[in-house]
Amino acid sequence: MSRAKIYGIPSQSAISLRATAEDLLLAQKVVADLDRPKPTYRLTYTITEMDGGKRVGSQRFALIVISGGRSEFKQGSRVPLVTGSTNDGATTQNSVTYVDVGLDIEAFADGSPDGVRVRSKVVQSSVAEEKSGLGAQDPMIRQTSLDGSSILMPGKPLVLGSLDMPGSTRHMDVEVVAELVK
Repeated sequence: MSRAKIYGIPSQSAISLRATAEDLLLAQKVVADLDRPKPTYRLTYTITEMDGGKRVGSQRFALIVISGGRSEFKQGSRVPLVTGSTNDGATTQNSVTYVDVGLDIEAFADGSPDGVRVRSKVVQSSVAEEKSGLGAQDPMIRQTSLDGSSILMPGKPLVLGSLDMPGSTRHMDVEVVAELVK
């Protein structure tokens, strides 16, 4: 039975260990295995906008993700929504909440024996021309989402899917490529 004593020293990101020579060797191996840097990946998303089969434009977004980690990219605007009001007799005070609209890409990556396991969530949202009908100033928010997991071979692009643009003949093709960052 081992009588090893282990103490954590958070301020120094260290541990202190009092044990037999055999236990110290085992602990050193465990720490060395845990202390390896995790692989880092660059995930490049290419979003190609199409209109009736004709390419209209293309944008590329790159995110850096540490294996086992997550990254997020947001591009767009914040739309104010009046969520309530109070009236004290003399003045009216409105409560406002802001909603993000635009493009949101959330990515998770993890190394696997078969390649790079990637979970992607791509959300495209916009303010519609028509109103919600609830209040005179209340906008209607349109949203399209693509959420899925894939195994990628480094350097090989994969089309994740297509997003139809509501109220138009346009759609967006979403492609991703994973590269190991050294």
